[in-house]
Amino acid sequence: MDKERLATAAQTGEGKVNRKIYVPSVDIYETGDGMVLLIDMPGVDEKSVDVTLDRNVLTIQGRVEPEKFEGYTLAYTEYGVGDYQRAFTISDEVDRDKIEAIMKNGVLKIKLHKAEQAKARKIAITTG
Repeated sequence: MDKERLATAAQTGEGKVNRKIYVPSVDIYETGDGMVLLIDMPGVDEKSVDVTLDRNVLTIQGRVEPEKFEGYTLAYTEYGVGDYQRAFTISDEVDRDKIEAIMKNGVLKIKLHKAEQAKARKIAITTG
């Protein structure tokens, strides 16, 4: 799969474990006062997602624990389970204090608001 790579990613108390890392699909659209990112991360809830901003890099990480079947051994699966990771470089036009993140039904919605200096404004015309 081209959106998947195997990496040593999850840190546990006992050391590192090999986990699949998926690059989640993202829809980005512009609004009047900023941009919205919709990030698909099935199996991730609000307690298992981290959104960080370090300098100009917005990083999204989501953790998924594989479902355990008591009394059964999984013989075949078509759905790969793993963690999610994606990073975006954002410009200085984004107001870093107003970034919002909302997780619902496996979709992370991030709202990036424009900084005041980046918003369009009307210039008054004077005579003289």
